[in-house]
Amino acid sequence: MSRILLVEDNNLIRDMVSLRLQRKGYDVLTAADGEAGVALAASERPDLILMDISLPGLDGWTAARLLKGTPNTAFIPIIALTAYDMECVRDKALAAGFDGCDTKPIDFERLLGKMQALLKDRDLLGAGLQC
Repeated sequence: MSRILLVEDNNLIRDMVSLRLQRKGYDVLTAADGEAGVALAASERPDLILMDISLPGLDGWTAARLLKGTPNTAFIPIIALTAYDMECVRDKALAAGFDGCDTKPIDFERLLGKMQALLKDRDLLGAGLQC
């Protein structure tokens, strides 16, 4: 199954999402801040990243830009996790390099659908197929 990196500073959210993803068969890596998330993404190259945008230190906006600007991590899909359900936040997330956006509180089935779509697209592109 796919390896997911969850970058989230809130312990309760990080533990809950991580446990639910593991129950669905995902291999889950976690980081509590942007610096650790970028480092873990570079060393482990997960299949997908779920990243809070309001992180201490290096925020999610900057972390996404760094990851998308680095050749060995640019291909990794990133979903922004945010408490702000506004169109301008989604637009800013996409402009920063996120491949998708989902809101908190997390609707787990909706999030899984977004994850599966991005993982499928990544697999198709990796196989040399054009969408």
